[in-house]
Amino acid sequence: MQGQEAAGATPTPRPEKSSAGAECCQLVQGPIIVGAGPSGLAVAATLSRHAVPFTVLERSDGIADLWTNRTYDRLRLHLPKVFCELPHARFPADFPTYPSKHDFLRYLRSYAARFGVSPLFGRTVTRARFDAAAALWRVTAVSAADGGRATEYASPWLVVATGENAEVVVPRVKGMERFDGEVLHSSAYRSGERFKGRRVLVVGCGNSGMEMCLDLCEHGAKPFMSVRSGVHVLPREMFGSSTFGIAMSLLKWLPIKVVDWLLLLVARLVLGDTEKHGLRRPKLGPLEIKNITGKSPVLDVGAWSLIKSGNIKIVPEVESFSGNGARFVDGNEMAFDAVICATGYRSNVPSWLKDGELFTEDGKAKAQQQQQPSNQWRGPNNGLYCVGFSGRGLLGAGADALRAAADIAGRWQEWVAAAPGPKISSSV
Repeated sequence: MQGQEAAGATPTPRPEKSSAGAECCQLVQGPIIVGAGPSGLAVAATLSRHAVPFTVLERSDGIADLWTNRTYDRLRLHLPKVFCELPHARFPADFPTYPSKHDFLRYLRSYAARFGVSPLFGRTVTRARFDAAAALWRVTAVSAADGGRATEYASPWLVVATGENAEVVVPRVKGMERFDGEVLHSSAYRSGERFKGRRVLVVGCGNSGMEMCLDLCEHGAKPFMSVRSGVHVLPREMFGSSTFGIAMSLLKWLPIKVVDWLLLLVARLVLGDTEKHGLRRPKLGPLEIKNITGKSPVLDVGAWSLIKSGNIKIVPEVESFSGNGARFVDGNEMAFDAVICATGYRSNVPSWLKDGELFTEDGKAKAQQQQQPSNQWRGPNNGLYCVGFSGRGLLGAGADALRAAADIAGRWQEWVAAAPGPKISSSV
């Protein structure tokens, strides 16, 4: 398995019987990491520096599937690069402050190569359960390349790194199946070029929905954005510095409610009253909402000026669809040529992780919902870890990866010391 070369000779474990449905079982060296996105790569890289072997299982055919295959062309990191670096590697100095999608993918591929992370691609994990009698996590993965052959991997440690954005969320709206135009999720949107001259309804007003409306407008389409609930829109920069960076600095000295008040005061001075144009602000402040729900405020990259000018039109929540358009909750009806659901993603952890106590039924980290981010990365002493579920983006995923890898490294060294056979060097 991956990482053995760096770790040196390891004790040879005895084979284990596979669970029902798996054709064979492999007792791997070191932890099993599920997911080869930024979170999984960060854990693997840190384990590599601790000289701990690992096995990464990834269902797609490459690293960072979300960024590679399910993001629009104009996407850039919404935060400055200094807040988006993975552990042990800075962004290249020539990268812009807000790296593009392609810049970020180049960084991730270089990161994987630098730390020798070579995932087992095309392995879709269908089940993971803790075998208390053997003190092992048993992870069943199906390989599409092998005709759906199932293999069970076993290890004392399991790292869940599939992230909060594993599966698309499409709203169930009455009559959507009767709409004659094109309906797609934002994961299938690449550019507004092919929508030129068309009336497009974008359902959702988060960062993706806002930026896709901007892109549609710039390509000559006529975008309408459906807003269901309140949303905080903040300028991406204030006083020549990133809004996020300013907020992080203020939080070191001031309570979160005070920082929210200051952010909203400046936002009103810079942007004006968003409610006049149909974007009602929630009662709670942007950072407080982020802290409680994980939902980020919108950082404006140009859409707001087009909303004020009327080039992007705000409409209410959709009540139902008809053959040629939509009816809104205020009773108005409009015709559209296409509908884009910018309604986000969800975790898929509950569909395959069994016997775990880290996650809720909807795939959220329990500790994150209970506002205990310092504890959310580790399970109840059964070798289970999660990385990338803190609701704090890449910065939070990196911090969780460092904690999880250090904890695993300590347990790995204890296991090696107690096992028969040649010992592993613990040098980095």
